[in-house]
Amino acid sequence: MLLLLLGIIVLHVTVLVLLFVSTIVSQWLVNDGHTADLWQNCTSGNVFHCLTSSTNEWLQSVQAMMILSIIFSVLSLFLFFCQLFTLTKGGRFYITGIFQILAGLCVMSGAAIFTVRHPDWHPEGSSYGFAYILAWLAFPLALASGVVYVILRKRE
Repeated sequence: MLLLLLGIIVLHVTVLVLLFVSTIVSQWLVNDGHTADLWQNCTSGNVFHCLTSSTNEWLQSVQAMMILSIIFSVLSLFLFFCQLFTLTKGGRFYITGIFQILAGLCVMSGAAIFTVRHPDWHPEGSSYGFAYILAWLAFPLALASGVVYVILRKRE
């Protein structure tokens, strides 16, 4: 049972790290000497220069979805530890699972909006960076983690 709990915690922390990195790092779109993320656009060359990102409503919704996914996942981890010590024997971690599933749905919504709307923001030739891929990777892991929490029963 202890190994199962350790595995669940490692999966949850992995999801949290993926969410933090994908939200913070400036690698959502990559072009020759130009990188963009949710917060700023940077150009490299002789001088490395960063400007704040566009104020498009769709980009602000992606920012909000990614922040919400981090908040829900952190809250889910906190609730898991609270329920671990307060839940009665045989109880399920429903609240923890629901918040983790919400985190997965938020990151999916944000990445999907970015996928659809990024051509309006950057010209042709831009490719997706690793932070964008990490966001999509966090989506199924967060959902799987949430489902495991819902299925999991507390034992002595």
